Amino acid sequence: MIDIRNLSCVMALAALCCVPTYAQDQADPFSDSGNGAKLHAASGFVCPLQIGAFERDAVGERDLRSSSDFCAYSALDGVYGTVTLVPLRGAFDAKAILAPEFVVQEGSGGKMIGETTQTLGSKSAPLSVYTRTYETTKVATQRYRIQFSSAAVGNWAVQVTLEYADPRDILIEGDFLNSVYANAIAQISVPHPAP
Repeated sequence: MIDIRNLSCVMALAALCCVPTYAQDQADPFSDSGNGAKLHAASGFVCPLQIGAFERDAVGERDLRSSSDFCAYSALDGVYGTVTLVPLRGAFDAKAILAPEFVVQEGSGGKMIGETTQTLGSKSAPLSVYTRTYETTKVATQRYRIQFSSAAVGNWAVQVTLEYADPRDILIEGDFLNSVYANAIAQISVPHPAP
């Protein structure tokens, strides 16, 4: 006679074996690199452990639909920087790529205070970077801001989102932004195949 408990255990094990393991099917977009850095395999961009006063907190997939990945950083006193790498599948349009971020910021009460194109990166390889800045709140003499930036490097859109206080964090904010784009120019200069 068949024991029902044994049969149900066998059936449960069989069901588990037949369930696809999606996490194993998708490769980690980052691999370990020297000095604690993380290498983004598809683009060649390296997320170092530190960029100036910022220390890397996390790396991973941001959005499966757009195949975008991120490196998140933070510094003391609530200063945050996120680098997002998005494969380009057509003409680059910084405003269109960042539009969902703008909608969220404006919907939560952020006030746009600036929009410009800056030249960043190294002097030997300058890069035009679109930026838009929002003021989110004011406390005493500090104005809390979030800045979105995007530039095309190779066949990748490199986006940087910075959350900081003005005037307190202006120097480290600028250093982070310039360092990320200088690294992107050096590391993503040769087009890589889109994933």
